[in-house]
Amino acid sequence: MAPYNILVVDDSVFMRKIISDLISENPQYTIIGTAKNGQEAIEQVKLLRPDAVTMDIEMPVMNGLDALQRIMSEQPTPIIMLSSLTQEGAAETIRALEWGAVDFIRKPSGSISLDLYKVKQLLHEKLQIAVRTRMKSFQQSSPVKQNQPVTVKSNVGLIKPPDKKVLVSPVSTHFEHLVAIGTSTGGPRALHQVISHIPAGFPAPILIVQHMPPNFTKSLAQRLNDVSKIQVVEAQDGDTLQTATAYVAPGGWHMTAYKDTFKTYKIRLTKEDPRSGHRPSVDVMFESLIGMSELKRHIVLMTGMGSDGAKGMLSLRQSGASTTIAESEETCVVYGMPRAAVEIKAAMHILPQQEIAVKLAQCILN
Repeated sequence: MAPYNILVVDDSVFMRKIISDLISENPQYTIIGTAKNGQEAIEQVKLLRPDAVTMDIEMPVMNGLDALQRIMSEQPTPIIMLSSLTQEGAAETIRALEWGAVDFIRKPSGSISLDLYKVKQLLHEKLQIAVRTRMKSFQQSSPVKQNQPVTVKSNVGLIKPPDKKVLVSPVSTHFEHLVAIGTSTGGPRALHQVISHIPAGFPAPILIVQHMPPNFTKSLAQRLNDVSKIQVVEAQDGDTLQTATAYVAPGGWHMTAYKDTFKTYKIRLTKEDPRSGHRPSVDVMFESLIGMSELKRHIVLMTGMGSDGAKGMLSLRQSGASTTIAESEETCVVYGMPRAAVEIKAAMHILPQQEIAVKLAQCILN
């Protein structure tokens, strides 16, 4: 099979050389070209039609975020972002993932960086996903910008976000319903779609596991909070679960729910071994809910590579979960985790991304 053609975009000659060399060490990939800013990237994508692009964020003339949006609207192409380790870099990366980037890696610090070998491994893994990504999933809707109201059409109704975020929403530690969501590659965009359409005053807590490194999960929670009508936070150990609140598992920690001696539901964070290579793990979170049969549990598994969460969802369905939802292939960036759930008959409903919030609202509010 012919190698996949990759375009490398970075304003640094030194970094373009490092990234190109790392990619070229895998015979599956050929560097078809390079670009030093976003404007050149747009032109090169149209001219060379690469199978995938690696894109720096901070560049002169045109930055990576602006280039990403143009490419996604004019010539949709799988893009992997190179992110800095700063908080600002993490926030920009979350925005890029919302706007169609397949995934990201943390930018190497130089040719003598101790993590260079790990960066190479991650690059090859992310490229393997990117070159197989069906970009039509990004053509179904335009990027959702902050504070831009969007009406979601579905065959079960309409949900329209309010013109501005509800700053104060009634919350309670007493509830009958609990929502748990697991996702991976493509997850930030999917979570944006779902969480931003959960109604204010939602009478259930929402637990979220997104496969993502530390620091980035904090930025993800902040971004979701900015566009949502409920509160979204990065979970902390000992948090008391309350309604109208979503809790994002912090990168590097397993997140589970438990009931204390006062029968209050809380969050526990642990550093136990990764499950199937993941910490946080969706299966670990789902499994912690199996014994909570007194609650009406609503379980969602969305886009991602692998099968994390499928077995946990099946166990929850078998233990009496009220709702189990797998995202349908048509809107998944990677139809791995939901496919695994469907194949073992763990999912009661298979829904496109834009109908998941509608279904949850129907199940819990009706």
